Amino acid sequence: MSLSHPVTFASGGAKLDRATHLRGATKRLLRDKQARLLPLSEGRVLMEQGDGWHRLAWVPTTPDTLKLTREAPIFLGLFEDTPVFAADFSSIAPERLERSFIAGAKLHDLRSVAGEISAGEASVAATAKGVLGWHATHLFCARCGAESRPEEGGWRRRCVECDGLHFPRIDPVVIMLVTHGERVLLGRQEAWADRVFSLLAGFMEPGESIEDAVRRETREEAGIEIGRVRYLACQPWPFPSSLMLACAAEALSTEITIDTQELEDATWVNKSDLPDILAGKHQQFAAPRVSAIARIVLSAWAMGEIPDFD
Repeated sequence: MSLSHPVTFASGGAKLDRATHLRGATKRLLRDKQARLLPLSEGRVLMEQGDGWHRLAWVPTTPDTLKLTREAPIFLGLFEDTPVFAADFSSIAPERLERSFIAGAKLHDLRSVAGEISAGEASVAATAKGVLGWHATHLFCARCGAESRPEEGGWRRRCVECDGLHFPRIDPVVIMLVTHGERVLLGRQEAWADRVFSLLAGFMEPGESIEDAVRRETREEAGIEIGRVRYLACQPWPFPSSLMLACAAEALSTEITIDTQELEDATWVNKSDLPDILAGKHQQFAAPRVSAIARIVLSAWAMGEIPDFD
């Protein structure tokens, strides 16, 4: 189904053309005078900022700039018909990076500012963060332990010893709008900010369907049995490498039994309370961050965009 509110990192605005046919020509593209490079450092993205807005801080792909990168830049594709790259600058001090290119530019955690940049740039930044994060944790071959090196514009790594090929990983996560009539099941983890409750979620396992993962995770975390499951929408979530698969799930039981290793608390919340929760006016509950698909789905359900199970 289609949600009226755009899903952060997934839609809207100018589109990134991944231009896979150009990944073998990155050396030539880096010399293009129009090419632009997005710097990241320790997972944070360099951005220009204004009053209530941010935009990506693109820099030229000059030889002096490329000398500062940890590895060869990643070719992201064509954005607004321009070759765009991303590179890890974690080998230099963050303060130096912020001073090096654009006056006033700062490194930001993408998750905290995702709602303050354009949808197209958010998608580009998510791609950059996800691929560079994979490179940072996969410097060595998983087959033999030898060094691996990037190829194909940074979209694969090749082992220097056994010639094994490795590709960026994505970890699928199911996130569930579990409802029983006019109530929705919400939970919270101890590390979250005070009063924040969200939809239950969990990683899929090998050999498991989306529907089976929804049923297993809900049963494990809250002891609730699930009947019918409907897919709703998805969201790339590069923190570090997840793909959130949002589903509506029909609760067959209501008695909650919490897995305290996973959740601090879980409860049923009335649909009538959601407007105040989403507006930040509820005394007991606070909503997930604006950029999270959990909030987008909760808002859609509160507005009647997601039909209830018959």
